[in-house]
Amino acid sequence: MLAPARTPQIVAFVLVAGLLSLMAVGAHAQDGFRITYEVDRSRTERARLTGRVVNERSEDVYEVNLTAEALDARGKVLARGITYVDSRIGRGDARPFSVSVPTVAGTEKFRVSVSSYRAGSTTQGP
Repeated sequence: MLAPARTPQIVAFVLVAGLLSLMAVGAHAQDGFRITYEVDRSRTERARLTGRVVNERSEDVYEVNLTAEALDARGKVLARGITYVDSRIGRGDARPFSVSVPTVAGTEKFRVSVSSYRAGSTTQGP
């Protein structure tokens, strides 16, 4: 039996461990994009990844799509989710995103990347 003085410490440890398992934070840089996100695993059927994608390229990008992947310990893709971000992200601008990925046994981590975009620059009329 545990001593009463240690019980609050154990309860606090269990609560913190539980919260950490619900949310993981990721960051990824790819071809002029910076992506940061958090993972919410509180739903049993799918994880929800929410974050921001920053356009660090020297030009605007158009029709931006992201792919989120659930990975096993070896990096094998177990499940995917795809989301449309925005029709235009200006040079240096950021946009929020949210994407769901099916929950699959063996998922250890997640990866988010820009799966498609069209590069270009804006032109201003007279």
